[in-house]
Amino acid sequence: MSRPEVVVHRDGDLLAAAAAARLVTRIVDAQAARGFASVVLTGGRTGTAVLEHLNRNGARDAVDWSRVDLFWGDERFLPSGHPERNETQARAALLDHVPLDPSRVHVVEPSDGKFGDDPEAAAEAYASLLASLAGPGDDGDVPAFDVCMLGVGEEGHVASVFPDSPAVHEHERTVVAVRDCPKPPPTRVSLTLSSVRRAQEVWLMTTGAAKAAAVAAALDGAGEVQLPAAGASGQRRTLWLLDTAAAAEVPASFRPPSA
Repeated sequence: MSRPEVVVHRDGDLLAAAAAARLVTRIVDAQAARGFASVVLTGGRTGTAVLEHLNRNGARDAVDWSRVDLFWGDERFLPSGHPERNETQARAALLDHVPLDPSRVHVVEPSDGKFGDDPEAAAEAYASLLASLAGPGDDGDVPAFDVCMLGVGEEGHVASVFPDSPAVHEHERTVVAVRDCPKPPPTRVSLTLSSVRRAQEVWLMTTGAAKAAAVAAALDGAGEVQLPAAGASGQRRTLWLLDTAAAAEVPASFRPPSA
């Protein structure tokens, strides 16, 4: 696994704009190297803001969107089109504005989809999808995503993997149903940390003083059971993208100049 790197931006809007520009570059590079790119999207304020900035960025059209595979790190198990679904927010922010190949937009089944109100079945189906897309060179039943973007919660959760939850103790399955989630809505479907760690690059993006303690603990060697963000790392790169408030308690060895 890679050693964490920290990049600090003045505020959340600048962070999102910079992450959007960084994502365009990463996608274009991957397409140049092997013809396609794969990205795991995240929801939340920062994740959605990144997609909104990407949509407004003139470099957006440098990407061949027909050769991008999109996945989600987690999804709120709600009906299709529900405004709180990460998919719905991503479509409004970017996906509906670029010429994607619909067959390469890999969504988690909604609660009114083919499995009805059964998040375990939706999780198993997403795990099967990931396994079907893993190539011969991939290690295990998950594609080696080019980038996996994650938000970080105040208590250190990533995707829908919360501290000392069944999901954080899961080491066999690649996707799990999450019930009784500490944050609403209570039912979700999430990649496990082992799936996150298959990504070539993991970007942990968060803002605000309320996240500073969790960020510092994750960078200072906390265990993933108590702080799941500490267990989110990429094969080649682990990048923490922070605003100045979230970076306030970062250990001295990680402190870069502010951007």
